Formats: sequence, C-alpha cells, structure tokens
Amino acid sequence: MKKLGILFLVILAVFCLTGSSWPNNLASFQGADYERTRKLWLQDPPMVGTDVVELQERLKELGFYQGVIDGIYDFEVEKAVRDFQIDNGLNPDGIVQDYLWIRLADKEISADSEEKPKAPQGEVKIIVDTFKLRLIVLDDNEPFKVFPIAIGRSSTPTPVGNFKIVHKAVNWGTGFGTRWMGLNVPWGKYGIHGTNKPWSIGRMASHGCIRMYNRDVELLYSWVKINTEVIIVGNPFGRLSYNKRTLIRGSRGSDVVALQERLILLGFLEGKADGIFGYNPEKAVKDFQKANKLKVTGQVGWEEYQRLNL
Repeated sequence: MKKLGILFLVILAVFCLTGSSWPNNLASFQGADYERTRKLWLQDPPMVGTDVVELQERLKELGFYQGVIDGIYDFEVEKAVRDFQIDNGLNPDGIVQDYLWIRLADKEISADSEEKPKAPQGEVKIIVDTFKLRLIVLDDNEPFKVFPIAIGRSSTPTPVGNFKIVHKAVNWGTGFGTRWMGLNVPWGKYGIHGTNKPWSIGRMASHGCIRMYNRDVELLYSWVKINTEVIIVGNPFGRLSYNKRTLIRGSRGSDVVALQERLILLGFLEGKADGIFGYNPEKAVKDFQKANKLKVTGQVGWEEYQRLNL
C-alpha cells in the first residue's frame, strides 16, 4: 500500500510538472467548470492554467508584471501580485482570491449612464456573433439590442450551433458575475454569464462560455425565459481554421459535430451529431479511411479533413 501511495504521488507530480496544458485540455471538455474562480498562490510545483494567463495579462496591463504570458504562477507573478496589493493598500500575501479579481477590475467598472431600454414585447431570440464579439437580442426576429461579449480562447472555443437556455441562476458562483444562463450544449457545460473580469469583454478570453458585463447580463436575464433560442454563429473549427486540431476518441466540440454530420451524410455513421467523439464515430472514421485507402487510425488529421472536404 505504501508503494502504491508513492506511485500515485509520482504520477500526480508528473501531471503537474509537465502539464501546463493540462487545465486547458480539461477546460475544453467542461467549459463552465473552469470559469469558477479558484484561489491562486505560489506553490511547488507552480499552479498553471488560463486563469493564471488572465492574471498575467491584467497585471501587465496595469504595469505590475513584465514577464511572459505563459500561465505559470511563479515567483515573478507572485511579486507582481504583492506589488499590486501594496499599491492598493491590501495585505501583500501574494494570494489571488475573488476580492482581488474585483480590485483588479476597479478601473474597468463604470456606471451605466444610458437609460435602460424597455423590455422586448415579442418573442426573444439571441444571436451570438463570435466573429464580431457581440450578442444580439431579437424581438420578433427584429434586432432590439446589441451587447459586447467575450468568447472562448482558441484552445477552449465557444460552441457553435443552435441551442436553448435550460438553466437560470442568480450569483451562481464566483467567476460567473451576477447572472448565469446555461445552454443545452450536449458535450459540456456552457452558458451566458457575467464576469468579475470586465476587462476581458471584447476578447477571446473564456473557457468557451459567453461573458458579458454584469449590468448587461442582468438586463438580458430579465428578458429571457427557459427555452429561449440561442444561435451561436462562428467557425466550428475555431477562428484559426487553418490550424485544425487532430480529432481522436474523447474529443468534444463543434468541430466533432461537423465531422459527425459529414460522416452521416456520406453514410458512414448513423444517429445524431452530438459533438462527442466516441466509439461509433471512431469506427465510422476507420471505415471511411479503409474506403479511401488511408492509414486506418480512427483519428482525423489533415488528410482526413481534406478527403472529407471539411
């Protein structure tokens, strides 16, 4: 038992030491779960993740950090956090908690002087434009209001397709701002929500969710009901479509939906495109590879993308 315990610790250490991409890979499977605010502080091995990337980016914008944006919470990042805390009259403990994200956002939060528009009078639909980073509210299919948003990073893209709002919550959890509207994305947990990082609006910054200013999401929240239609427009292969990822068993996302739809159209796959690359899609890919005299791997790389005309 003692040997097994030591082996477990060794394996865990290997993940931590070699896997700065580990959190990103997990985030691509469970978008919303990785929007939650975790406590960041200096550890050995160091903490890694896209939340550290956001911290580094913000500290650099504010002039406290001059290092590389690598998502690693190291000594240089801790020093920048302590300097920020000292400059803002806070306890310089080098620990990043929710209150510190709020202080990092102080200069970005301003009062909304615009008069709040009246609520839509007809059927509400939502269009999320991932190209122009905006959310459009339709009132009986007519444009009613446009809001700026943040979407997923290239490594954790926002899902593309037609969805519905299936869950609504107030103050759902730290990192989600004041409102949460969950979507029925079959391959992960994604939603439209507020943020404690308002400087990220207008960027590719999230783990796939759609972020809004809290004042905007509170307004939207009051207009939508469960089953409100949400159409997310974008490239299923990400904004860098020339850099398609290799799809393997276990992959999830809009690009898997596009693959499944093509395999169904060609007669290699039956059922519904759900964005989850499981046993049946893998078998369908192998059958396609055999039929096209390709190396049978069950994986979708550049040659398969070309042959499938994706």
